[in-house]
Parts: sequence; C-alpha cells; structure tokens
Amino acid sequence: MGKSINKGQIIKIALAAIAFFVLWFIPTSAIGLPNISIVEHRVIAIFALALILWFTEAIPSWTTSMLIVVIMLLTCTDSSFMFMREGENVGTLLSHKAVMGAFADPTIMLFLGGFVIAIIASKMGIDVQLARILLLPFGKRSEFVLLGFLLVTGIFSMFISNTATAAMMLTFMAPVLRQLPEDDKGRIGLVMAIPIGANIGGMATPVGTPPNAIALKYLNDPAGLGFNIGFGDWAMVMMPFTILLLILAWLLLIKLFPFKDKEIHLNIEGNTEKGPRLVIAYITLALTIILWLLDKYTGINANTVAMIPIAIFCVTGLFGKEDLKEINWDVLWLVAGGFALGIALQNSGLAKNLVEAIPFAEWSPIIVIVGAGLLCWFFSNIISNTATAALLIPIMVAVGTGMGSVLEPFGGILTLILGVTLSASLAMILPVSTPPNAIAYSTGLVDVKYMRTVGIIVGVVGLILAFTMLIIVGKAGIML
Repeated sequence: MGKSINKGQIIKIALAAIAFFVLWFIPTSAIGLPNISIVEHRVIAIFALALILWFTEAIPSWTTSMLIVVIMLLTCTDSSFMFMREGENVGTLLSHKAVMGAFADPTIMLFLGGFVIAIIASKMGIDVQLARILLLPFGKRSEFVLLGFLLVTGIFSMFISNTATAAMMLTFMAPVLRQLPEDDKGRIGLVMAIPIGANIGGMATPVGTPPNAIALKYLNDPAGLGFNIGFGDWAMVMMPFTILLLILAWLLLIKLFPFKDKEIHLNIEGNTEKGPRLVIAYITLALTIILWLLDKYTGINANTVAMIPIAIFCVTGLFGKEDLKEINWDVLWLVAGGFALGIALQNSGLAKNLVEAIPFAEWSPIIVIVGAGLLCWFFSNIISNTATAALLIPIMVAVGTGMGSVLEPFGGILTLILGVTLSASLAMILPVSTPPNAIAYSTGLVDVKYMRTVGIIVGVVGLILAFTMLIIVGKAGIML
C-alpha cells in the first residue's frame, strides 16, 4: 500500500491546481507578452504547475513529470483533442512524437548505461575495489574523503560527460556510504558532492559540458564573432575558477552536513567475483571510459557509448532479467519530464518570446550581462541546461552585437556570452536541473530541500565569482 496523502500535501496540491487553472483560464491578452499564442499560454500554465509541484514535492517528482507530459500531449500537440487545435491564434502545435521522444532522449540512454554499469559494478564487487583505490590518497579523515570525491568527480567531468561521471562516482561511493551510520549527515554531504563536482567540473574545459561547446561555436564562428578561443585559452581561465569553486563547495558541505564519524576507515568489506566474467566486466568498463574520454576523436558521442556496456553485459549474461528491477526507472521518468517541458518551451516559441520581451536596449550594460546570466540560471534550474544554453546564447549574441561598444567597460560581448554559459552549469536547485542532480536524487539520501539549499548558495556565490572573473578577464583581453 502506498503512503496516504496528508493535509500538507493536499494544501500543496490545491495551491498548484489553483495556480494552474488561474493561468489556464485568464485571457491570453492578460499574460502581458506580445504576440503570444494560445499554445504558449497553455505551456505557461503547465510550466507553473510543474514548477510548484517540483519545488513543493506535493507528489513524487517522477509523477509530476508524467502528469505534465500527459497534459501537454492532450492540450498542446498535434495529437491533442480536436477542439484544442482549433480557433484563432492557436499558434505552433507541438509534435507529439517530439514530446513522447523525451522518454527515449539520448541522455536517457546515457542514464540507462550508467545505471547498468553501476548494477554490474556492485554485483561483481568492482565498486569496492575502485573505492579503495580512489580514496587512498585522501586518507581516513571524513572531511578529506569528501574533498576527494568532490575533486575526483570535478576532474573527471572536465573531460567526460558529467552525467556519466556522476553515475560512475556514485557507484564508487556506495561502499563508503555503507561504512557510515544511517543518521550521519555526512552521508548527505558525500552524495551532494557528486552532482556539485560534476556540474562545476564541467565548466573547466570546452568539452566538459554541452553549453561550453555551444558557446564556443558562436564565439569562434569566423563569419560571426571570430574570437578563435582555443582549448588551452578556455582551460587557463576556467580551471582556477573551477578549483576555487570546488573548494568553496567543500567548505559549505562540511558546514551544512557535518560528519558524525570523524574518520572513514578504508577497510571496505566486500568480495570481488573471480573468473572470465570479471575480466569481461573490467574490459567493458575500461573500454567505455576510454571511449567517453576520446569521443572528440572517435566521433562516437557519450550517449552512444553508453549503449555499448548494455549490449555487452546483456549478450554475455552478466545483466539479466532480474537486474532490470534494479534500474531507477522513476529517475528516468523524472528527467524525461524535464526534457519534455524544455521541448514545449522551445518549440512553442514561448521561451524565445519571454526572452525577447525583455527590453535589453533600455537597460545598462551591467544589468543586461547579469540579467542574462540570472535568466539562464533560472531556466537551467527548471529545464535542461543544454536546451537553455542553445536557446539563450544565439539570442544573447544578437543582443550583444547590437549593443556594440556599450559592453566594453564590462569586458564586452565575451563577458555576456560566457556569463550565460557558466550560469547554465551553476543550476543545481532541483533534481531536474541537471542529470547529475537527478542521479544523486535517485539514491534516496538527498531530499529536495537539501538540494535546494546547497544549489542556491553555490549558485549565487558561483554567479558572483563568475561575473567578477569574466569582467576582469574580458577587460584584460586574456582569452583573446
């Protein structure tokens, strides 16, 4: 039997429902956006519903995702009720295939591959061995073990998909968590170190996270801005910033989630399976990591690589029917809902309409720079940061180009574009904000309230440091 709904949940659900229906039934003209269509109007109502339900956790997060996808399909797509598609100013109907396709998004496959690797690693004792190796340089003090996970995750994320990194690191952490008492707050800090390390670490290199690649595409376009920023130029500036932010995050986690046990003993118990099956598992794991590292040279992206261990483990019998039950399907559904909402915001034209409605030309340069960063940070906390960056960066390029030399006192258009880019990676408030957040949430050790607290503090501090650094770098011409 499931848990009964308490009074608090009823109130939260009622508030979410009221907000949804108020926004749904008010006249479209009352929204305040120029040229807004009926579909965009409906997406606003669905967006508000998702936002409230995700923030309040009135119902399970994955349930919210399913709910908004169903509402979206029935009211905003080319497969919605006939009367929903008729009338004046309906606007662009969403493709029902695109919305449903969120459940088979390539990132979902990356999740699936990470989960399968984690299951096999735990099943065969590989996680125990790797945990011992990774923790060895950081000693036994709990705080330094936490630092170890934070830094190792951050370093991996500089070169490997942050989603894949988060999945692997949580696998390695599992035996460590089992060493700590269930009431030890340090367990929460350890788990939170993974998404924080993955999200922050990805900022250090151009290949660390998709928003970086999107930014470089526009910054280096010979027919556009033509900055010609190289891998080394990016890393030279972003690496020190990333390390500083990781250290600050470490201090924050220690403060918020103090360890009950001052030491974590590294005599991690666990047996490792012997024989050919173990060799297959290790070779497959090594192959997967190498291909993740070399995706730039092989041409095989991280999402495709994630399918390789699934295929090998299934064919060799290492992963069977019973193992399917161990996959966190609720997390996959949760993330898919975030992707579907991103599709709705983008394809309906609502997100672009919202951004373009802001009177950038009338604002001071510093407000434009900071405002664009905050806007990106807000959207990235709600939907895919990749989708947000893909939407906002080209618009900001147009805004920055139009403003011309007005931006120069604050580092020019480079500050504007990179500010938006870094803001996307600092989104860590909700499980749906980034895939690493969702993976951490899947452990069951991290409540949304903890994620929200840490995400807001790290996000705000990170934004302040990022814009300060970018203005200095832009004015000095260091990356040019």
